[in-house]
Amino acid sequence: MGGNGSTPRNDLANIRALLPYLWDYRGRILLAMGCLIVAKLATVGIPLALKAIVDRLDASHHAAVFLPVSLLLAYGALKLTGVLFNELRDVLFARVRYHAMRRLTRQTLEHLYRLSLRFHLERKTGAISRDLDRGARSLSTLLNYLAFSILPVLVEFTLVVAIMLGQYDPVFSAVISLSIVAYIIYTLAISNWRMEHRHAMNQRESRANNEAIDGLLNYETVKYFGNEELEVHRCDATLKAWENSAVLSQTSMSVLNFGQGAIIALGVTCIMFFAARQVLAGQMSLGDLVLVNAFLLQLFIPLGFLGIVYRQIRYALADMDRLIRLWEEQPEIQNAPAAPSLRVQSGEVRFERVSFAYQSDRQILFNVSFTIPPGRTLAVVGPSGAGKSTLARLLFRFYDVNQGRILIDGQDIREITQASLRAAIGCVPQDTVLFNESLYYNLAYARSEASQEEIFAAAQLAQIHDFIVNLPAGYDTLVGERGLKLSGGEKQRVAIARAILKQPRIMIFDEATSSLDSKSEQAILRALRRAAAGHTTLVIAHRLSTIVDADQILVMERGRIVERGTHSDLLEQGGVYAQLWALQAVEVNGFETV
Repeated sequence: MGGNGSTPRNDLANIRALLPYLWDYRGRILLAMGCLIVAKLATVGIPLALKAIVDRLDASHHAAVFLPVSLLLAYGALKLTGVLFNELRDVLFARVRYHAMRRLTRQTLEHLYRLSLRFHLERKTGAISRDLDRGARSLSTLLNYLAFSILPVLVEFTLVVAIMLGQYDPVFSAVISLSIVAYIIYTLAISNWRMEHRHAMNQRESRANNEAIDGLLNYETVKYFGNEELEVHRCDATLKAWENSAVLSQTSMSVLNFGQGAIIALGVTCIMFFAARQVLAGQMSLGDLVLVNAFLLQLFIPLGFLGIVYRQIRYALADMDRLIRLWEEQPEIQNAPAAPSLRVQSGEVRFERVSFAYQSDRQILFNVSFTIPPGRTLAVVGPSGAGKSTLARLLFRFYDVNQGRILIDGQDIREITQASLRAAIGCVPQDTVLFNESLYYNLAYARSEASQEEIFAAAQLAQIHDFIVNLPAGYDTLVGERGLKLSGGEKQRVAIARAILKQPRIMIFDEATSSLDSKSEQAILRALRRAAAGHTTLVIAHRLSTIVDADQILVMERGRIVERGTHSDLLEQGGVYAQLWALQAVEVNGFETV
């Protein structure tokens, strides 16, 4: 899978790729931005009201003291307005954020299901799960900081500079702007430096922990060789490096805090110096001095979280990049342009000179040809690794053949839609994996529109209905993760019932009775014969006793068909099949073979 850092990250391109997720709620976004502007107007209005209050009170030495009630009420109203519209912005934007997360998760799942079997066999499920989770959270993080941290500061800064330029000497706007720019540049530079030490600290901490646990898990080996001191020294050497990184990380934090404080102090001092001079010169009132100082401090309050915001945005962009690279994975198996649906008539299956390799240096099938006539059963036997299960995967078109072709009723399966192909085939796999849901859910999964009567009938045909109804919760019994609460035989019978319920034209049984005891196997075989009646059936078998009545049997070795015929024909030939039959007969009779 991509996302391993082999190619450079393009953060701007990744952000553009996520913009469509916001388009559904563009009206809400505009309303939220309107609320943001109103809230910031109120926030900027608070120092203006405070200036008016100070000026009114400062004028009291010229006249009787009058409490500026209207100004105090205006001050409180501005505070309330700021809070109200900030909360309205949050409410409006919540739908945008969570809808975007939901849509992103849905699209990623759809994309994962479109990817081919090879990708899913090679994938690291835990990594995919983390990428999916982190990708959704990274989108939420970016939207959250954009709407609630970055944009509010930009709007407030713009309003403050506009007021300062309109009412006061340009020097005040210059000091505020330079202070803010210096604060941002310093914070980002120190944060980048600090992140390097923090990453090194985390890596060394994890390594030291792993070394300590590894040594303790191998306690006996350590004792055998008397290497207690070696293990302690190994861990301590890593901890020493961790200690140095931790000290540098803490030092960098102190440098960051001191530098930020110094910039704020310098900016406030300059503002106060220029304001005091103009107050003494009669060009500004005492309220004006309070106003410009309040503006500067008010802008620095949200910037105090800039380091955290910057760090989280960087992490979010990295997580998003992994998700974008996952989206760039292309399905190995794709429908041909304007591919039609499969038209199943008689259900004949034909392999014509099929060769296939999972990897170029390891070929699995060599020039395999056979035909399964409509309504007939063909069985494939042979040792492990002969390529038997590969035939089923190719028929499902989980992979495309390297040479030759596979036909159903004369139609090349590469030229029809995958959905119609798989709808026509039912499969009972060797390893049945169930959803962590009820038995009813797992049975109905084959055909969600099936009636309860049809589901019960399929379960009866698969010899599992009586078992289910005798459970305390019946069909509502939860099967556990991957069906762990059921035995192997019970899971296989659920799989058989699902295949019956699907009502396909073509059936595949891949070691369908491998987990059953002899008594259950015979009952299931009878059910399978009834289920396969009238169906074109491919049986992949290990137990030869299960396929003695097949219309044709293929014997495979190392990807080639070495024998073919009926059960009696193959026994008469005295070849590979006859040897396998003899060996299994000995095992059934309880004798050991050498």
